Amino acid sequence: MTRIGAALLVGTSFAAGCAAATGGGIIAAAAQGTDPAPTYKLLTLFNNVLERVQADYVEPVTSKTLIDNALNGMLTGLDPHSAYMTEAQWHDMQSETSGQFGGIGLEVTENGGLLQVVSPIDDTPAAAAGLKPGDLITAVNGKTVEGLSLNDAVTEMRGPPNTILHLIVKREGIDKPIVLTLTRQIIHIETVKSRLVGDIGVIRVSEFTEQTDTGVHKALRSLRAESNGHLRGLILDLRNDPGGLLDQAVAVSNDFLDGGGIVSTRGRHPDDNQSWSAKASDNISGNLPVVVLTNNGTASAAEIVAGALQDDRRALVLGTQSFGKGSVQTLFPLPGYGAIRLTTARYYTPSGRSIQGVGITPNVEVQQTRDPAPHFAPEHEADLRHTLTTPDAPKVNPAPPPADLPAVAQQIPKLPPENWPKFDSTKPATDFQLQQGLVLVRGLAAGSRAASR
Repeated sequence: MTRIGAALLVGTSFAAGCAAATGGGIIAAAAQGTDPAPTYKLLTLFNNVLERVQADYVEPVTSKTLIDNALNGMLTGLDPHSAYMTEAQWHDMQSETSGQFGGIGLEVTENGGLLQVVSPIDDTPAAAAGLKPGDLITAVNGKTVEGLSLNDAVTEMRGPPNTILHLIVKREGIDKPIVLTLTRQIIHIETVKSRLVGDIGVIRVSEFTEQTDTGVHKALRSLRAESNGHLRGLILDLRNDPGGLLDQAVAVSNDFLDGGGIVSTRGRHPDDNQSWSAKASDNISGNLPVVVLTNNGTASAAEIVAGALQDDRRALVLGTQSFGKGSVQTLFPLPGYGAIRLTTARYYTPSGRSIQGVGITPNVEVQQTRDPAPHFAPEHEADLRHTLTTPDAPKVNPAPPPADLPAVAQQIPKLPPENWPKFDSTKPATDFQLQQGLVLVRGLAAGSRAASR
C-alpha cells in the first residue's frame, strides 16, 4: 500500500495490516506542550552510552545495530503492539496486507520473551503442523527466541520458499517440548471460504486483508446460487481470526447492517477520534438471521465486526470470550529506515464499549470441548505484559440485550456431551460450536417466519 503520512492498524501481531488514515499531524501534535530540556539531557545520556559501547564492547558494533535495538526497546516497552520495523520488515508487512507473503502462515505476538501463537492461518504450513492459539515458540532453528524483539523473531522464521524451518514449542498438558519441522511456502491468503449446510450458509473469515470484503460478496452470491434462492440464515465464523485491516472490518460489517454505528476511535489528540457508520445501500445480506462464532483467537478487526453486529442487534454471538485487543496502531513510515507502529487510540463498539483487555462476551456461551486444555501462555490481551488499560471504561461493560433471543438458545448446552467426537477441523460434524451455531440460527429463522405470518 502506498500512502503519505500514517496508516491505521487493528491487528494483534506482527502480521497485522494497515488502512489509510488522514495526514501525518499526529507526530507534530504529540510534541506540543512538552519541555525539551529533560529530553535533551536524556539524549546526552543516550549518546554517552552509545559512544561507550562502540568504544569498549568486546566486539565492534555498528551504530545502526545499537540504534535499531534502542528503538525496539523504546517501543516494545510501551505495549504489546507498538514496534519499530526495519526497511525489510516494513516491506514484509506491506506484502502481508496484500494477501501474499513468504513464510509458514502464523500470527504471533510477544509474551514474556517468547513468541505466543495468536492463530495459524488456514491452509498454511503452520496450520498443517498443528500449531494452536496459545502455543509458545521457544526456539527457531535451534536458537532461543529469548532476547529477540518480536520483529526480529518473525524475521528468523521467514526465508525462501521450500526451505526448512525447525520450531520448538511449549504446550500445556504436554510434558516434553514439541519439535516441529515445517517447509516455508509463498502464503496465498484466501481469507474467505464458504459452504452450504442444508439451507444455512457458513462463511469463514480467517483474516482481514485487502481481499476480504470482496471474498464475502463472492461467498454470499455463491451460497444464494447453491441454495437456489432458499438460503435461510448465515453463520459468520470469526474464530481464530487475528484481525487485519480496519477498512475491511468496516466494509464487512456494512455487508450485514442497514444503518447504525460500526466502530469509533478515541485517542490522545482530536485527529485520532473518528467514527464509521453503516449505509443501508451496502447491506448485501438482506434480512437473513446471522450468528457470529468467536473464541479466544478472535481478535482486533474480527472483534470490531462481532461487536458491531452484536451492538446493532443484527446478530447473536456464540462461542467463548474473544481476545480483547481494542487498541489502534498508526504506521509512520520512516523513508529509508522502515517504519514505526505506534498505539495511538482505543476503539469502541457502537454502544460505547471498549473491548480492550475485555473482549466480546458471547450472547450464548459454548465451549468447543468439555475439558479445554490450559495454556502455558495467557489466552487474552489482558494477560500480556505492558497491556494498555482503559481507565475511562467500566470494568464490567456488557453488551446491550439482544432484540430476539430465541427460546432454543436456552436449550443450547455450554459443553459438548461426554461422547462427543474429538474435534477435527476437516470434519464439521465434530465442531461442537458450529453445530450449536446451526441450531441457533435455525431458531432465529423459525422465529422470523412466525413473526412474518
